[in-house]
Amino acid sequence: MIDIKFLRENPDVVRASQKGRGEDVAIVDKVLAIDDIRRAALAEFETLRAEQNALSKSVGAAKGDEKAALLENSKALAEKVKAADAKRAEVESQASALVMQLSNLLDPEAPIGGEEDFVTIEHVGTPRDFSKDGFEAKDHVELGKLLGAIDTERGAKVSGSRSYYLTGTGAMLEFALVNYAIQSALKAGFTPVIPPVLVKPAAMEGTGFLGQAAENVYHLEKDDYYLVGTSEVPLAAYHMDEVLPAEKLPLRYAGYSSCFRREAGSYGKDTRGIIRVHQFDKVEMFSFCKPEEAKAEHQRLLQWEKDFLNAMEIPFRVIDVASGDLGSSATRKFDIEAWIPTQNAYREVTSTSNCTEFQARRLNIRYKDADGTKAVATLNGTLVAIPRMIVAILENHQNSDGTVNVPAALQPFLGMKRFELV
Repeated sequence: MIDIKFLRENPDVVRASQKGRGEDVAIVDKVLAIDDIRRAALAEFETLRAEQNALSKSVGAAKGDEKAALLENSKALAEKVKAADAKRAEVESQASALVMQLSNLLDPEAPIGGEEDFVTIEHVGTPRDFSKDGFEAKDHVELGKLLGAIDTERGAKVSGSRSYYLTGTGAMLEFALVNYAIQSALKAGFTPVIPPVLVKPAAMEGTGFLGQAAENVYHLEKDDYYLVGTSEVPLAAYHMDEVLPAEKLPLRYAGYSSCFRREAGSYGKDTRGIIRVHQFDKVEMFSFCKPEEAKAEHQRLLQWEKDFLNAMEIPFRVIDVASGDLGSSATRKFDIEAWIPTQNAYREVTSTSNCTEFQARRLNIRYKDADGTKAVATLNGTLVAIPRMIVAILENHQNSDGTVNVPAALQPFLGMKRFELV
């Protein structure tokens, strides 16, 4: 949530941010207008309540006819206070709903534009030339069948399109990836967490997933719970309505969970295989830190993601995501895209976002130091999203006979150097 004081003092900055995102600029003036009405309603209520308190003291000291007259006035004033309070509550609700529609302020360094207007920061590694190895690369679906690792046909039979089973070496590879990710996170000072994947509306709304991302969220209407699309949601809400001690910051958590996404609007895209699916497992990094340390923390999260990709021995590139492709909570986001040989393209496998104090204000998460109580900054970063990492490993490390070499970093967790045919 945008700081309303900042909005009052810097409306043009917020307008420019909204414009850069390709979002509604006029809402800025609507928020300012309702804020004026809200403050007036609050002032009216507080004035009447002060009169009511003063009158109550006078009633206590009065006697006879004077007291009777004051009691009559007190009843009339009580009605006015009640009406003013109801008006204040209604306007505050309207103001809160409007300000929640504003996205976070863009980082001035974020590229402006749509999905294709990202800026490439770096390339790491060289895509493999399979022609030099004397064979044509197989895609992950074919490799998954040869290895007995991925079963999309039975997944579709049981759960519909974009569903799959990981079996045998596929399941073992997931466990290895998760164990390596958690081990890496522990070394970096993260606390491992297995969070709930069913959350209340406050958690989903507080993290910004009931706005532009709502169409991809599974909602259990009967119970009014949501299935999370990322453990960012329960990790962010973990300290909801809490005041954190400044000396404990940064607080870092690594959450392992299943994630659920409807993939609305993506029909026809990545229908083959397990690149774009409805359910998958992921290890997500989440950090609570002081706002002035958020940019440096963002770079740390990015580096941990790069370290993971390097350990998997996969070529990748890092991109600075353009403003129109950012989630509403992110002020800036970096994606890491792994090279997928059979698509002859880089595809996103991890990302990391700096959400500054935006989510913390919505979730009422603060920290306390010598200068008082202030909102914390929150950041998130995917350490490993299992299906896409499996795709990248299988396709990049395949051999001509369909076997797949295991990256050295995962060999201790698997007890093998190569996935054999079944």
